[in-house]
Amino acid sequence: MRGPRVTALATVLAALVAALGGCGGSSAGLVLYNGQHEQTTAAIVTAFERKTGIKVQVRSADEATLGDQLIQEGTASPADVFYTENTPVLEALARRALLRAAPPEALASVPSRYSSRQGLWVGVSGRIAAMVYNTSRLHASQVPDRLVELAAPRFKGMLGFAPTETDFQPLVTSLIHYEGVAAAERWLRGLQRNGTIYPDNETVTAQVNNGESALGPINHYYWFRLRASLGAGEMHSALRYFRPGDPGDLLDVSGAAVLRSAHHVQNAERFVRFLVSREGQEAIARSTSFEYPLRPGVPPSSQLTPLRELRPLGLTPAELGTGAQALALEQKLGLL
Repeated sequence: MRGPRVTALATVLAALVAALGGCGGSSAGLVLYNGQHEQTTAAIVTAFERKTGIKVQVRSADEATLGDQLIQEGTASPADVFYTENTPVLEALARRALLRAAPPEALASVPSRYSSRQGLWVGVSGRIAAMVYNTSRLHASQVPDRLVELAAPRFKGMLGFAPTETDFQPLVTSLIHYEGVAAAERWLRGLQRNGTIYPDNETVTAQVNNGESALGPINHYYWFRLRASLGAGEMHSALRYFRPGDPGDLLDVSGAAVLRSAHHVQNAERFVRFLVSREGQEAIARSTSFEYPLRPGVPPSSQLTPLRELRPLGLTPAELGTGAQALALEQKLGLL
């Protein structure tokens, strides 16, 4: 029988090993806190390690969880780079002076509107906000292309959405920006009346596809990933993009930053430069992430509608800010 003293010793040793694994003496060439989807990160890390020989230790979790962890760890964090699915968490860290200046070559590789105004993080890839709808329950003409319409009474019992998703909060921020806090609150209350709450956008997409819900707001890549997983013959859903200029007409940006805590600064900067290099962006385009590379001249997957045709004109990452107002409003309504 394993005694309590042995168990306690094992716990202490495990914690010590974990701490040593994250410090500057780690055998890893850099420590990456990864809030991005693992499909995207795996493709990039594999290409980077193959090219440079630098070993990347990846620690993956929800970006909000990792952002909170970085705030708690401060400059004592073992992390060198933070790679996120969305930019508000990077803006929050920037305002706490937890980021180093991004490499100038990286910032120059993508249009400036996709990166930090202060040069503290760089935009890497993008996703378009869209509606997914079940093609048996709704005809394309019945699917709204305006975000506010999701709160309309005609969609009662038909809607699926994931308010805890970090992809959802930019939609709330956009409504606040264009229509005001009161309008955004009315919209959220309408969604509460109309909808089923799911834990994440993967579930929203799957449940719309199987008909449990008729429609829901997501980012485009969830639908493409489901199709790649199930096969085209098992898809009973389609996408509809929001009309140009609508608050839902958003390009959500994934970003990366070198942390002030970085122990491996040169390797960290090299990794961030690689993310937006032609090779790194092509790795994204060839992966099953179905995200849009942001470097000019690197086309996305052939399955995607080119960005120049969609022309999303929504808020820039700087205008989205930290998303604090959206979070506060969701918390007020019990959605978080």
